[in-house]
Amino acid sequence: MTTPASLLGARQEAAAEASAARVLADADARIEQYRKGDAVLKLIAPDGKPLPGDSPVKIAQTRHKFLFGSNIFKLGRCRTPQDNAGYEKHFAEMLNYATLPFYWWSYERQKGQTEDARSDEIVRWCKAHNVTTKGHPLAWNWGEQSWLPDEPEEAMRLQLERIDRCVRRFKGDIDVWDVVNEATHYDRDHAKQNAPKLTEAIRRMGVGEYVRQAFRTARNANPNATLVINDYRTDPDFENKVICELVDGGKPLYDVIGIQSHMHGGYWGAQRAWDVCEQFSKFKKPLHFTETTVVSGPSSDKGWLTTPEGEENQARCVTEFYTVLFSHPAVEAITWWDFTDQDAWQGAPAGFVRADMTPKPAYDQLKALVKGKWWTQTEAQTASDGETRFRGFFGQYKLTARSADRQLAGSFTFDKSSAEPIEVRLA
Repeated sequence: MTTPASLLGARQEAAAEASAARVLADADARIEQYRKGDAVLKLIAPDGKPLPGDSPVKIAQTRHKFLFGSNIFKLGRCRTPQDNAGYEKHFAEMLNYATLPFYWWSYERQKGQTEDARSDEIVRWCKAHNVTTKGHPLAWNWGEQSWLPDEPEEAMRLQLERIDRCVRRFKGDIDVWDVVNEATHYDRDHAKQNAPKLTEAIRRMGVGEYVRQAFRTARNANPNATLVINDYRTDPDFENKVICELVDGGKPLYDVIGIQSHMHGGYWGAQRAWDVCEQFSKFKKPLHFTETTVVSGPSSDKGWLTTPEGEENQARCVTEFYTVLFSHPAVEAITWWDFTDQDAWQGAPAGFVRADMTPKPAYDQLKALVKGKWWTQTEAQTASDGETRFRGFFGQYKLTARSADRQLAGSFTFDKSSAEPIEVRLA
């Protein structure tokens, strides 16, 4: 007897809900364990002495250690000045991490004529808003510029030269890089059609040597940079053909494993998100979810538009997905793709804000987590030795205290490495 499709669908939905419930059941406890800690603060008054006992203290978080981000491709390039202002406002209010575009074919359309000035503009804005920057990507054979020479070896030499130039040029301004993008399936059809010279260069060199040379070049250009290997593949091929090849003398050449999670075709679910984290955490390196997408409306012959029902579903998925990832100890960053529906990739309504820059429910609910539930503001009093204690999320803080009718202020950074008392000098 054949089981009706509707019954199968209901069973599958029930099974998915049950697995999500299992993953989420202990999420808050994991977040408490991995994202927070107990801090001891040693408060020093302007005269160099410990702050007197029983001084009231207010402690307010100003930034997360965890990187909550998005690509920032539309900064200053939305359709109207009002849209630009809305984009900046909403981005800065919730996020602390931004991915800048470094696609070679558009970054250097004419040889020697780069988009450095545009990158400098974005970097300045990010610095002014305490946003960490990342460049994406240094090497990718999705497309290639017309001036690239026909000889694959020369094309590869220029590719490596380009990596060196970008990392050196932006050292201190951009110190996180997606070095090689999507190397697992480098020879898929679009690459053969759109980037035949680079694709052939990778084939001749071999994927392992290609990624190793790219990472060595980036490391030599900036020894302190955080280098990411990024891919959309989450199957064993990414592990075996790329990650396991990206070693030198048995030591990894990469700092971070980057995982794309575009969900245009359907939401992964909590169980799959958790399983992917577990799968790649075995490499004992931080995980960055580098490109995350959940759409807020169905595709149709009239286009791909956001809908009220789609927005509510997007918000539910975003809340669940971020909760799962934030609760996993290996994950250190999540980057959304794109921030706004305006001119979004694939025309998909995947933004946190709509094309008119008004926030969707996903934005509001995630902000309520990032700057609410997962955010620390507390009050305390000093002990007789000028110390005070609190438990909070890892990140940056400001502190205000009152002593002898004087209002004093200071700042400090708190993370899991803060084993000793943190000295806070007040002024």
